Amino acid sequence: MSEAPPARVLVIMGSGETSPTMVTIHKALAARLGPGRPSAILLDTPYAFQENASDISARSQAYFARSVGLQVTVVSDADRPATENPAAPGALAAIRSSDWLFAGPGSPSYLLNRWRGGAVAEALRDRIAAGTGMTVIASAAAAATGLVAVPVYEIYKVGADPHWLDGLDLFGVLGLKVAVIPHYDNAEGGTHDTRFCYLGERRLAGLERELPADAAVLGVDEHTALILDLAAQEAEVVGRGGATIRKVGVSTVLPAGSRITLPDLRLLVRSGSPGRGHPGQATPGQASPGQDQQDRLPAAPSRPGQALSEVTSDAEGRFEAAVRERDGATMVSAILDLEAAIEAWSTDTDENDSADRARAVLRGLVVRLGQSAEQGLADPADQLRPAVEPLVALREDLRRERSFAAADVIRDALTAAGVELQDSPDGTSWAVSPAR
Repeated sequence: MSEAPPARVLVIMGSGETSPTMVTIHKALAARLGPGRPSAILLDTPYAFQENASDISARSQAYFARSVGLQVTVVSDADRPATENPAAPGALAAIRSSDWLFAGPGSPSYLLNRWRGGAVAEALRDRIAAGTGMTVIASAAAAATGLVAVPVYEIYKVGADPHWLDGLDLFGVLGLKVAVIPHYDNAEGGTHDTRFCYLGERRLAGLERELPADAAVLGVDEHTALILDLAAQEAEVVGRGGATIRKVGVSTVLPAGSRITLPDLRLLVRSGSPGRGHPGQATPGQASPGQDQQDRLPAAPSRPGQALSEVTSDAEGRFEAAVRERDGATMVSAILDLEAAIEAWSTDTDENDSADRARAVLRGLVVRLGQSAEQGLADPADQLRPAVEPLVALREDLRRERSFAAADVIRDALTAAGVELQDSPDGTSWAVSPAR
């Protein structure tokens, strides 16, 4: 049996690169490496400035080992001179030759300050030009790979005017002039527009006008991967969302399951046209959240598991329904499912508030379960029925005997105990007061 040819693949992930939603995608990509133990490296520079950098590395290594079956070596300071880091020449060699390479969360601007115009950028460019192995670039690192890059933290968190930074231009060797924008469909803002890596429509539209005429925005949705097979000269979209080529406010969306040849992708970037084989015409991009005025290429459905925010909302909804139904088993099940999801997402290195919110909701549900245990889940009507129904029957007898004063005494006593009576021609019904 002949061995499978070596993988020649470049992957851009919009977010969730170490989350449960992307496990299936990572496994499928790793399977392309063939049998044996592939050499796999993780570049830590995008997040190396963070105080918890070593923890992020450890969580990433645990994720890829446990969920994907890859034993990953962390590569640090490959951009430093050999006089400062004797391991740098070996690290650069590994960047050029390893079977699998990953770079992900952190800060695009920090990464660019370290790599742009240096040995690491040159090694990555050589790797992609040669089509060496599997190269997986996600989130912040993905934002830095294009012709220009969005300094997301400076704009969204610090308040800097929207501007581009010169990017690594790794796609240039593939003939693609693009500004890569991960988190393209982000919706964390709720009441305000945080799509397009927290830029929103207004700021993206302004930045887009500064791009060269032959360049375009390449957006990759959260929990989504754009896979460029350099050997087959084909691009494929997998995951929960899609990839978007946006040019002068005109967007063509490739949903999950889409395939497009690299020559057609180059044409789409240069001209904004999806090519003669596509039956429709591209239309103006989204004007406001919720509108869909984009051209979509046909695709097969593909949607991995729920994001942590969705699991949290689902657990809350199930718990609320169980409270109304006085269903203790389902209340407990909702709590346990949420706790399991939090544990499953514990290796996720994406920086958002989903995990904090999930833990807060979990604590709240546990408190409410305790309150329900104190108050009892049984229907109060069932508990009161043996005492109430004989008194209601006695009151009806008194009313038939026209002993209304005595009947009113019983009514007042039941009302004080939280039992409401309703007289009708068919008899008297009763219910426990909602305030009880």
